[in-house]
Amino acid sequence: MKQLISTLALLLVTATAASAAGLSLAWNACHGDGGVQNLDFACNTNTGNRALVGSFQLASDLANVNSDELVVDLAATSATLPDWWRFLSGGSCRQTALSIAANDVPNCPDLFVSSASMNIAAYQVGGQSPNFARLLSVNAVTPSGSVNLVGGVEYSLARWTISNSKTVGSPSCAGCTTPVCIVFSSANIVTADQPTGIKLTQPATPGSNYITWQGGGGSFCPAATPTRNSTWSAVKSLYR
Repeated sequence: MKQLISTLALLLVTATAASAAGLSLAWNACHGDGGVQNLDFACNTNTGNRALVGSFQLASDLANVNSDELVVDLAATSATLPDWWRFLSGGSCRQTALSIAANDVPNCPDLFVSSASMNIAAYQVGGQSPNFARLLSVNAVTPSGSVNLVGGVEYSLARWTISNSKTVGSPSCAGCTTPVCIVFSSANIVTADQPTGIKLTQPATPGSNYITWQGGGGSFCPAATPTRNSTWSAVKSLYR
């Protein structure tokens, strides 16, 4: 019986690895191309920038992909979202400090080969809590630009650039030093054949779907939430 359980456990782990699919988020480069999970910044300059790079991989090939819908959530360790992290909306402290573009590099190609219309649909402050924000993006190509994706390849979805504007001096926006956790919550990959999309919500590898700023932290951050290894217990439960 023990040998049978061990064999089943090995088969389950092997099958999971073979069909791995999911999301990744990293600073400045794709997760598998040298991107880092945490970024510390001295908050002492208004020049320069850094980027969040979102990527994904599929378990199998997928044809006729023509758009994607992306959800990135962030939460600060402060009671409310700092002004430094307030973008886009009229009157927000750093209204123009966030932008989106393709991230096409050899080791992590843009799924649309830099031909998509890249759009930030909304940046919603609040919602779940006063220290929370949700970044919504939609990227698409014309029907003739649909692409065929290969399973197991890490494709880039977007590069969101955050500038250092209004970090110091006057006027400036408070909260740059506040730790923040940023989670790539979902990516809906839409095809001409399946317009409702294939929604990815899990990390491609453990912990690959979130990054931290100034160390992150707080209950929202996956790093602060204990994980459960359910694979072995699931196998054993078959024989109880």
